Amino acid sequence: MAATPVSINTNMPTLSPLTVQLIIGALIGIGAGFLGAFMVLRRMSLVGDALSHVALPGIALALMFSLNPFLGAFGTLFIGILGIWLLERRTALPSETLVGILFTLSLAVGILITPEPELLEALFGDLSKVTPVDVLLTAGALFITIVLIRRIYRGIILDIVSRDLTRSMGISVHTINLIFLILVAIIVSLGLKVAGTLLMGSLVIIPAAAAKNVSSSLRDYVVVSAFFGALCSITGILLARYFSLPPGPMVVLTGGALFAGTLLLKQKK
Repeated sequence: MAATPVSINTNMPTLSPLTVQLIIGALIGIGAGFLGAFMVLRRMSLVGDALSHVALPGIALALMFSLNPFLGAFGTLFIGILGIWLLERRTALPSETLVGILFTLSLAVGILITPEPELLEALFGDLSKVTPVDVLLTAGALFITIVLIRRIYRGIILDIVSRDLTRSMGISVHTINLIFLILVAIIVSLGLKVAGTLLMGSLVIIPAAAAKNVSSSLRDYVVVSAFFGALCSITGILLARYFSLPPGPMVVLTGGALFAGTLLLKQKK
């Protein structure tokens, strides 16, 4: 008697587009808030905002040559960061000034060479094009970011307290700055689909600023900042879908409302 063949259901559960968008938004929010906490402590908030604009020429080049926009964005960000890092070691100008110069030049070049149909997408993001592969890439990048920050955490905190003290202990401040800025570049590049080059910097700054209003310790501050980043992203994406609006601006506006709420809470204490 012939054995009855057993049918196996090989259909894997697929995630809905909204679920994918919410997951990647949460991951980017966590990464942006996590790094943003250190940027606020190091008085580098405007650097985080300006770096997102540096990615625009890279996105334009990637679109022109049919490449993944992340590769183009990270490529120009990495080159820009490396240039700033080298110039900072050879001039007396602070990194904020060098980033400001690079930011304006990059924005001008990016607007000129970005194909007009894709310009709005590059400036404000487009979550409709994210895929499960983007989620895996973002999750891996976030894991690496957290691991590396833990490795250089002592140097970052000492540098905030006293740069001279950090150097006297044999810790390379310039190496720590380079690693930190590269990690920021990775998170910013991955987050451009969420908020675009014009608004991604806000996702780095606002959750961290809001967390500072309600945190009582450094550990709490970093954790709350990461949580606020995820909260802003998820809430903004859901509101954008409900009201049929672009998600990038809604994510930033949600962060602004959160910051205002924490500011009021701080004043009542």
